[in-house]
Amino acid sequence: MNYPSLKEQAHGEIERIFRFLLPQNGLAVREEQVALCHAMLDTLLQNHIALCDAGVGIGKTYAYLTACILLKKFAPHGPAGSQPVVVSTSSVALQDAIIGEYLPFISRIFLESRIIQKPIRAMVRKGKERFVCDVRLAGRLEAVKEKKKNEEQLEALLSLRTYYDLDAVIGLSGFDRRQVCVPKVCEKSCPLRNPCRYHRYLREAKSAEIFVQICNHNYLLADAAHRLQELRPLLNDYRALVIDEAHKLPDAARQMYGKNLSAEDFTELCGLLTQEKQMLAAQRLWETFRVLMGALCRGELLKEAQRTPFVLTPDREAALQDCLSLLRQLQKQLSPHLPRWITHRLGTIEQILGLFFTGNRQYILTIQYDRDGSPSLCAASREMPKQLRRALWMKDIPAILTSGTLMAGGSFERTHKVMGLSENQRLQDCIAVSPFDYERNSLLYIPDDLPRAQMGSEQEATCLAEQIGRLVEATHGHTLVLFTSYSLMGAVYNQVRDRLSFPLMEVWRHSQDVIHQFKQAHNAVLFAAGSCWEGVDFPGDMVSSLILVRLPFPVPDPLSEAEREQYPTLQDYIRAVIIPDMQVKLRQGFGRAVRTETDTCVVSILDWRAAPGQRYHRAVLETLPNLRITRKIEDVEDFIRARKSPDYFLT
Repeated sequence: MNYPSLKEQAHGEIERIFRFLLPQNGLAVREEQVALCHAMLDTLLQNHIALCDAGVGIGKTYAYLTACILLKKFAPHGPAGSQPVVVSTSSVALQDAIIGEYLPFISRIFLESRIIQKPIRAMVRKGKERFVCDVRLAGRLEAVKEKKKNEEQLEALLSLRTYYDLDAVIGLSGFDRRQVCVPKVCEKSCPLRNPCRYHRYLREAKSAEIFVQICNHNYLLADAAHRLQELRPLLNDYRALVIDEAHKLPDAARQMYGKNLSAEDFTELCGLLTQEKQMLAAQRLWETFRVLMGALCRGELLKEAQRTPFVLTPDREAALQDCLSLLRQLQKQLSPHLPRWITHRLGTIEQILGLFFTGNRQYILTIQYDRDGSPSLCAASREMPKQLRRALWMKDIPAILTSGTLMAGGSFERTHKVMGLSENQRLQDCIAVSPFDYERNSLLYIPDDLPRAQMGSEQEATCLAEQIGRLVEATHGHTLVLFTSYSLMGAVYNQVRDRLSFPLMEVWRHSQDVIHQFKQAHNAVLFAAGSCWEGVDFPGDMVSSLILVRLPFPVPDPLSEAEREQYPTLQDYIRAVIIPDMQVKLRQGFGRAVRTETDTCVVSILDWRAAPGQRYHRAVLETLPNLRITRKIEDVEDFIRARKSPDYFLT
């Protein structure tokens, strides 16, 4: 008698789980999800690296968690058999959902069906800066005892006696957070070292019972950096890696392998010196930093945040030299009198300033200006893909990278390059198409009367205001308008705010309250930009009309100019970088439209370059799923009337 192999048994369990067990507990059978889980399990068993482009509604989280649990059950032997898996994400919301919803749900079902014998235990791993130092907390409470502190902030501080995770506390100011978090270097002489809540958390994290370690991309890369430098790893040794929201990994890598310095960093350092009774040193340092900031400042308010190349002018050179000299002097004089981590901070700032003083060619040196004109020094590594390859992909560990936007224009080529995976022999690509019926539930509207107004002009704002007004009336509100520019958003807003018969709201950076108000409204219109292109869900009739004002091409900056140098011609660069990056962003924006199987939505693109016969029409169609296209506003009205219930039209 031929018995099935362990691999065959594992794949058989996938069929049982997704076709019987999960449907019995309220989940629908989705063929794309079943196929995705099979592919993910093969990736883990064969020690491969898989890029999984998973469309909206696939249920990729259940797929990879199931694959990891079956790996543990059916491949338990060898030195890595008892090791956990790591799941890395970019958002706290997804981390909370995995540990609070997904894993408890499938763990219960798998226990009841005897797929596993013990509950799956997981833990969220975070950096020191996310946890409370009890010594520093006591000092901070003592410092504010006699001061009139904001009641909400004081309550947040006091609650830290109970909660050691800073993310679990609402109302904590950024300053207080920096004052009470665990320092980068803990002194061995600390009187609370043994009962320290952070160290208890670390001891718990090392338990062999923890099978899933959850972290963000920055923490994953920090762990990799520790391993490369032969320092103590942050994560337990793991047998498999899952990177969810993988399209965010390059951004995390730019942060990890880059260097940044802002006025806030200077202020914090001077504050630390003051706390250590080094007031004279703090004063000298602040005066020197102020001169440097003066040499960097533009002295004007900006319509948008800007990144410009760093140029070493004579006044900047002199200011940098003074800063460097003072920092070296203070390190030498004060190191016997300061905690090591503060001395280390002095050295780090000296190192960053040194890059700009010497013009280090390993980095792209820029100045980032906020809208108020405040400058930050930014040094971006030129070797980011190589650093990712060395940090993550040279290990003999299987990895799954998944997201809804890994593919652009039918190809993974751009993702391969930015991830450092172009020449990896273990790499395979996987596509899981969304199960949603876009052809029935969506309509793409690209009007054929779009004028070619100069971008940023008053004429453009006027034309867009007219188009948006017509669409809002046609869809009876329920509209999200996504802009690629805050300044254009403001200009159009000023033109339409008195014309619309529906509530109009405008989201600037981090305006979560406005988003909440929009969701509570019945038929409002929301103007948004920036982060609202992804990560914000508007299910149901909240958004029945999604308007993309412009195709989201990347904004030229020194980083893109440096990448352009790698291509022989401008056209090569546009084909290889500009268009794929636009397509990824377009898919992210389109994803705000239909979030469930029953959602219906009109998607409008008001960029003449996307119209039939124009330069980027084909690139747009390659990016979006198959859906009906129209040029007529009357078709928009008919679609909404046919798909929406009478309640939809009630004001």
